[in-house]
Amino acid sequence: MAWTKYQLFLAGLMLTTGSINTLSAKWADTFSARGCRDDPEHGFSHPFVQAVGMFMGEFSCLAVFYILLCHDRRSPEPKMNPGQSFNPLLFFPPAMCDMTATSIMYVALNMTSASSFQMLRGAVIIFTGLLSVAFLGRRLLASQWIGILITILGLVIVGLADFFSGHKDEHNLSDVITGDLLIVLAQVIVSVQMVLEEKFVYKHDVHPLRAVGTEGFFGFFVLSLLLIPMYFIHVGNFSDNPRQVLEDALDAFCQIGHQPLILLALLGNTVSIAFFNFAGISVTKEISATTRMVLDSLRTLVIWVVSMALGWEQFHGLQVLGFLVLLLGTALYNGLHRPLLARIPCCAGMVNQEEESSAGERERLLGEGRVQAGDES
Repeated sequence: MAWTKYQLFLAGLMLTTGSINTLSAKWADTFSARGCRDDPEHGFSHPFVQAVGMFMGEFSCLAVFYILLCHDRRSPEPKMNPGQSFNPLLFFPPAMCDMTATSIMYVALNMTSASSFQMLRGAVIIFTGLLSVAFLGRRLLASQWIGILITILGLVIVGLADFFSGHKDEHNLSDVITGDLLIVLAQVIVSVQMVLEEKFVYKHDVHPLRAVGTEGFFGFFVLSLLLIPMYFIHVGNFSDNPRQVLEDALDAFCQIGHQPLILLALLGNTVSIAFFNFAGISVTKEISATTRMVLDSLRTLVIWVVSMALGWEQFHGLQVLGFLVLLLGTALYNGLHRPLLARIPCCAGMVNQEEESSAGERERLLGEGRVQAGDES
């Protein structure tokens, strides 16, 4: 069935804003400007300030949720399900996971390329799958286990590509390897966040925009407060700011004053994350979760092509191979192979069995969530 104009718009919005989100963060890292004191011009290296801006974008999803809810309630036949009432503090643990992982990834983005940053984020399916088995009691399909193994192979190939191309002027080899490892470490934390979110969303039937906005609220205010002690914590050469502290927010604001384009890059990151979350949720609702996964993989390609066009990185054959292997692993894990295999008569039965097993697993999780919610009430 052909897509409607609205569905095409949503798909384009998700792909565009998702790409802008990473590219704008990397763009901010490419600027140099003077700070607050008589320090010489230095690079903009303020990952925690960038993370605060990202959480501001997520926080805005809460406003979008209530605007949509008010608009829906005014219609003759309200269709929007606001979900059950819940204690917002339930989302505090996943918000802290999000805050920690995002901060680590922005630190890593200063050390490695934007394309490797986006590709290595695919490691999240490995840890999410394993934690889902351990803590949610989920049973992964054979294709999902194969997808995890292929994803591991893809990560190794991307890491090798960075190893062989890491001797560029802007990044030395040790920085590139450290950045890649930090990104993978952050995915472990992200996977914990996703498992916690899945448990709470199934249990309380929370609207996704409300969940994202609630986490953004906690992340924004907690990290904003943490900027104060970070200003006084000396970390030596680990930090690139003149005072060598964990984060110098005042230096960031002074650099923005001397180079306003940095503000444009930060605003691009903040606004894009809000629209990306909205578009992603809408794509899942209007088209399918499978389409959302495909678009999420395509934005990696967009980021890679744009980064090369801007001269931020060079073409490397191993990265192409790594991207294709990661794409294959993600496709198998998310079941994108099923529509193709369903057309082959000898494989149709296997595909139906997988889909029934997957549907049964979703029903089991939903059923457990309803039982737990009923027990609490």
